[in-house]
Amino acid sequence: MNMLRTTVLLALLTALLVWVGSILGGHQGAVIAFVIAAAMNFFSYWFSDKIVIKMYQGQEITPQDDPELYGMVQDLTQRAGLPMPKVYMLPQETPNAFATGRNPQHAAVAVTAGIRRILDKRELAGVLGHELAHVANRDILVSSIAATLAGAISYLAQMAQWAAIFGGGHRDDREGGSNMISLLVMMIVAPLAAMLIQMAVSRSREYGADVGGAKTTGDPLALASALRKLHLGSQHIPLETSQATASATAHMFIVNPLTGGGLAALFSTHPPMEDRIARLEAMARDHSYMRR
Repeated sequence: MNMLRTTVLLALLTALLVWVGSILGGHQGAVIAFVIAAAMNFFSYWFSDKIVIKMYQGQEITPQDDPELYGMVQDLTQRAGLPMPKVYMLPQETPNAFATGRNPQHAAVAVTAGIRRILDKRELAGVLGHELAHVANRDILVSSIAATLAGAISYLAQMAQWAAIFGGGHRDDREGGSNMISLLVMMIVAPLAAMLIQMAVSRSREYGADVGGAKTTGDPLALASALRKLHLGSQHIPLETSQATASATAHMFIVNPLTGGGLAALFSTHPPMEDRIARLEAMARDHSYMRR
């Protein structure tokens, strides 16, 4: 169901890109914008593991550095049928974790120092299972595709803005006025719609990782318990980084490092925490997911 939802959302982004391109006078502008956005996101996708780990000053962990953490990741990757990823420790005290890498063969799992202090072994396994599900589902690729489409739409909206400034205002006939209105609507609505759809893609992938992680560990309640602790912990100990870095990487973490409710929740990269926990508790009542 989550994969179907993601496919539908990506199709909506594609349709939105085609619509915006047609308003600007054909598909050539849409193709150019798509190529520019794809080139920018290709670099991020290919080197995402190195970039993000360096941002947060992560240190690679060996079996000798942290036998419990490394062994837990090793055990869960074997259960999930995945190659062993690199394991990193981040010095931040906020409790959180993320996975990155362009594919399962080039993946990395990172946890903060804070998460090691507040989670027990069972809860930590639930978190690691969630992150490995992101790797298995190739969610970095999915998010890169969504970012490329949304980025292309944003570029086209900027092109429309410049067109309105330098050319659109000189048309007085009925057709010109209609085109001007279309441009204004597209400039406002298209980037907002693209951002909302991109956020919805991210939320859908979080649900999918919750399910995948719970299946790998056979213990949905452990992940539910971990999410409660991480949600409260991230609110009490904010992520120590710049706002720009936090905003750019928020979608990667298991819990949103950015706090805020109301309108901010609409643009959140993560589903409501209470909904995620409720779904995991419902899974626990289905004994086919429980460890036998």
